[in-house]
Amino acid sequence: MSDHNTAPESSSSAPGDAAGPATPGLRQPDVKAGRESRFSWIWLVPLVAALVGVSLLVRNWMHTGPTVTISFESADGLEVGQTKVRYKDVVIGLVTDIKVAPDRSKVLVDAELNREGSAYITQEGTRFWVVRPRLGISGVSGLGTLLSGAYIGVDAAESKNGGEPVYQFTGLEKPPEVTSGRPGTRFNLRASELGSLEIGSPVYFRRIQVGQIIGYDLDKSGKAVSIQVFIDKPNDKFVTKDTRFWNASGINVSLSADGFNVQTGSIVSVMAGGVAFAAPDDADTQPADADQAFLLADTQAHAMADPDGPALPISMQFRQSVRGLKVGAPIDFRGLELGKVVDIDLEFNTKEKYFYALVKGELYPLRFGSAYQNMLKHNADSSESGADLLGVMVERGLRAQMRAANLLTGQQYIALEFFPDAKAVAFDAKAQPPLLPTIAGDFDRLQQQISSIVAKIDTIPFEGIGNDLRASLKSVSKLVDRLDGQVAPQASAVLKAAQKSLGRVDKLLAQDSPMNDNLDRTLREISAAAKSLRALADYLQTHPTALLRGPARDAMPASP
Repeated sequence: MSDHNTAPESSSSAPGDAAGPATPGLRQPDVKAGRESRFSWIWLVPLVAALVGVSLLVRNWMHTGPTVTISFESADGLEVGQTKVRYKDVVIGLVTDIKVAPDRSKVLVDAELNREGSAYITQEGTRFWVVRPRLGISGVSGLGTLLSGAYIGVDAAESKNGGEPVYQFTGLEKPPEVTSGRPGTRFNLRASELGSLEIGSPVYFRRIQVGQIIGYDLDKSGKAVSIQVFIDKPNDKFVTKDTRFWNASGINVSLSADGFNVQTGSIVSVMAGGVAFAAPDDADTQPADADQAFLLADTQAHAMADPDGPALPISMQFRQSVRGLKVGAPIDFRGLELGKVVDIDLEFNTKEKYFYALVKGELYPLRFGSAYQNMLKHNADSSESGADLLGVMVERGLRAQMRAANLLTGQQYIALEFFPDAKAVAFDAKAQPPLLPTIAGDFDRLQQQISSIVAKIDTIPFEGIGNDLRASLKSVSKLVDRLDGQVAPQASAVLKAAQKSLGRVDKLLAQDSPMNDNLDRTLREISAAAKSLRALADYLQTHPTALLRGPARDAMPASP
């Protein structure tokens, strides 16, 4: 203890000591200067941030794919940095830029795709469209975009190995009805007009929807419409090579010998149109090839009818009025519809100086059935063309005649009938089209007969007849005057004398007249004479010899 208390005190502080003068009684610490550090840990923060940024850039670069440009009619609902690109509802890209095309006809939308999977997007045939709320035939679609906003839908084409990537696309204004990879088969239908059919209209088989219409356009000639339909698997196997398609739109109303018939499809087909198909019972069961073309008939009856074969064009000349004859009117042969009228034109004969109606039609010789083949066999001189067959029939009196189809509406049709008494005409079977001879109709004949009667009546000399009749009437008037002046008084006297005579006869025949008394006595005497004759006859019957011997004498009594 004493050693610590008696320790010698330092008289002065160490040189350079910053503590200043030593405090009496306290021990001063020994302070040494530390080593100066060359690295500060605070620099790790920006280094880590730089590493994270680089990693994000590398990650972003690794996930960022190519940029594609899509052209649309307008950019309605699209926003830069907000509108997504989706494939099967999976986000695969983002819209990065929107601008107007240099020609101002389109809007160019740049979309940056993710690197993963971009190879099957940048292929020829890939389709883009803007998904918005839409109300169509098939229903309401795109309702989810009411909250999330519009986005660009993608339908990737089938992958092609080795195909060059494509970065320029033309967007669709409507979503495609059938996306790529959907199982099924496409077919083409050919119709004279589209009618009420639209994209999305259903296709029925036995009144069950098995597909839909996915597109339509005019054919190259512009005379028909080509309609594309898609039949889903496994129902596409029911489309065979002999399948018949018909328009099942609306309501079919018919009035026939069977009565009033109404046929309707589903409500969708009535409102939006539809197509139905079926195959005949004896049809080929081999499935049809993809994109095979079929004819679209107007009704089921027309579709299921026997094939008509190639049409034979003909022409006919009618010099009478064709009022009531319309394009599409039937050409009939004894109740069998052989064809229809396709055109009616007014022509002028420059030689004979008259107008006539040139009616063009189409005939289907196969509608004769077995009769067509039999007639060809019995006419060895004719070939297998319908024109040659018509030539044979024209020689036997075949003529075209207009007849009334409906008396109420005045509609006309053309009937082919044999007229054995018709005047022979030349028929050129090689003409294009051949000219079928015609004959006036029954009504036209009646008009001609009436016109002939009127012409004959016009030749009657009514003026001369009137003069003769007037002279005759004058003679009759003179005769009547003479009768009144001369004959009438004499006739009156004769009638008075006749009246007096009748009065005398009446008195003569009265009941109490002397004539009646004399007549009564005479009748009584005649009655008595008749009785005497009857007695004489009875006596002669019993004594026939009395005429010779006389009556028998009475016997004399004997003497006593």
